Parts: sequence; C-alpha cells; structure tokens
Amino acid sequence: MSDKRIDGPELFYDTGLRRCPNDQCFCLIFFILSYHKQNGDKALYIYPPALIDFNKESIPSAVATTFEEALKCHANECFISSAIMIRKTLEEICAERNITDENLKKKIRKLGDKIIIPKELISGMNHLRLLGNDVAHIESKTFSKINKEEIEVGIEFTKEILKAVYQYQNLLERLIKLKIPDQ
Repeated sequence: MSDKRIDGPELFYDTGLRRCPNDQCFCLIFFILSYHKQNGDKALYIYPPALIDFNKESIPSAVATTFEEALKCHANECFISSAIMIRKTLEEICAERNITDENLKKKIRKLGDKIIIPKELISGMNHLRLLGNDVAHIESKTFSKINKEEIEVGIEFTKEILKAVYQYQNLLERLIKLKIPDQ
C-alpha cells in the first residue's frame, strides 16, 4: 500500500491487502480506504465482509446453516435476502421441533405451547415473521422499511431465540457438572 497522506489532495483512496490477524483464519483481506485530511481514514469496502458473531453450539445443523446464511446476506448488504433467511430460520426451528401447520403464524403459536421460553421471545418471533412477510409479499407493509437497522435488530433477536431454544439447557448442564457431587 502506498502512503499518499503527506501533502496530497484533500480526499484520496488507497487499496491494499492484509492478512486477518486471527491465527485461526489468517486469510487475505482486500480493502479500499478513503482518506480525508480532516476526517481521517474510512473503510469503504472490505472483502470478505465481516460477519456478526454467532455461537452455533448445540444448535441443529439445518437451523444454524440457515441463520448463517442470514448473517452472510447481512454482511454483503443484501438486507431483503437476510430478512427472508431470518424468517426461514424460524421455519427451521419449527420443523426441528416437529411443529406443522399451514402457516408460520400458527406454527409459532404451537411452538410457544410446546417449549418453555419467555413470552417476549414468542412475540418477537411473530414480529420477525412479519419482517420476513414484508420482503416476501408486496402487499405486506408492517415495517416502514427493511434496511440495515431492521435486519441487525432482527439478527440480534434471532440469536436470543436460538439461545433460549437450544443453548440455555446446555449451559445449565455445564454449570451443574461443576458442582460438588451430592450438593
């Protein structure tokens, strides 16, 4: 990478390659930076894009794979595709729990009767379903827009649902194993 910052124009661009600092990854990263004398560096483009962190421990493969695709869509700024994959993640949760019905709204209601999680998470599943409906059906207009913010909130909420459905029990079991026997 050349350094043009000494006495150059007010705004210019640099490109370059770097190695990921994570020793588990160590892949090449391509970037485009803009530099402004008063505002400093700003990354305009990074490839491969960074994904939101996701712990898939104890989550069934079909559910985790679908949600990972939602994360990849988000990282590539494909927000409509990400919303659809978030909705599909809910479908996968229902399928994994053997919940069947004609539509996702009814499946979520049945899931809420079958598993024990906070009612706010079941309510949130319905809102995520509506987010997915907005992008999949032209006539649906529950959300005013589907952009980065809506998808990031949807992703964070979906992560909480996945933790409650699949990971809390495993965490409790790990904690119990740490106790002194017969206590």
